[in-house]
Amino acid sequence: MQQSNNDLPQIDIKKMPDLTATHKQTHMADKLPFRLEFLMPKYWGIWLAFMIFLPLIYLPLRIQFMIGRHIGRLAFLLVKRRVKDTLVNLNLAFKDKSDDEKLKIAKQVFVNQGIGIFETLNAWFRPNVFKRTFSISGLQHLINAQKENKAVILLGGHFTTLDLGGRLCTQFFGADCMYRPQNNPLLDWFVYNSRRRIFDEQISSRDMKKLISRIKAGRVIWYSPDQDFGLEHGVMATFFGVPSATITAHRRFVSFDKKNPPVFIVMDMIRQTPDYIPKGKRPHYHITLSSVLDGFPSNDEQADAQRINDLFEVNIKKNIAQWMWFHRRFKTQASGKNFYE
Repeated sequence: MQQSNNDLPQIDIKKMPDLTATHKQTHMADKLPFRLEFLMPKYWGIWLAFMIFLPLIYLPLRIQFMIGRHIGRLAFLLVKRRVKDTLVNLNLAFKDKSDDEKLKIAKQVFVNQGIGIFETLNAWFRPNVFKRTFSISGLQHLINAQKENKAVILLGGHFTTLDLGGRLCTQFFGADCMYRPQNNPLLDWFVYNSRRRIFDEQISSRDMKKLISRIKAGRVIWYSPDQDFGLEHGVMATFFGVPSATITAHRRFVSFDKKNPPVFIVMDMIRQTPDYIPKGKRPHYHITLSSVLDGFPSNDEQADAQRINDLFEVNIKKNIAQWMWFHRRFKTQASGKNFYE
């Protein structure tokens, strides 16, 4: 005899533990100090943006998403250079799609990024709104590695859900992250101090001493190798069929603890529900962790780069418009050609 949905026990979301109560963070890093120069007029525009956006996170999530959609659509009309870069990338990567399809994807990239503003701010300052909105698969791979006292290099991509992904992942395991400091000192101060609510440590890409110590401590370390930083720390490999400068610096991480080298896992998180949230409904996010990458790194740097790019492609294709296509992913070309002129 089948049991109807009405007979199933109802979950009272208000009685579920808050994300802040189940957060696996083991300690909070020291704050970056405030600098008086942040009060200078050149930073007033950023302060104005803070004053506009931060109060909005106390609106219902579906209203925030609605505002985010409008911000994304407005940005698509106004931020011409980023729109052009997005369309160039999509034209290179998806030659089989029509112009109308690529334009639709490009618009949705900006909509998702507009929503991502609120996903990020809530992840930093109001994470409990995401109770009962997420799931994970592949967690056993990471747990098994931790049982062997292995550090785990978690290879994640630049999705529009990036910072929310960090918050939701740390519901299951504590983690550090590697980051590239922001060019704007006030933004760097704000982002760093906000992310310290999520990650145990934030490791600058220039701070090899801290990275080595955290690997030797057996930490999970989030690292994103899916942008073009030239060939100083990488090689050329194809990404969606296009020659691309691909970071390979993480291959060297195994040499930082030769007795117990770290393992590598690829992860992604996408929002599985539409950007429009009906009244009374909630979004849903799914995190996927791959199995440990066997034989990685190998003796072939280019093959390793291609392997990671291929895995990232699979994850991006789950929802193409949730990856940040407005970065100049293909700016480095062996021929010297500039696609973005």
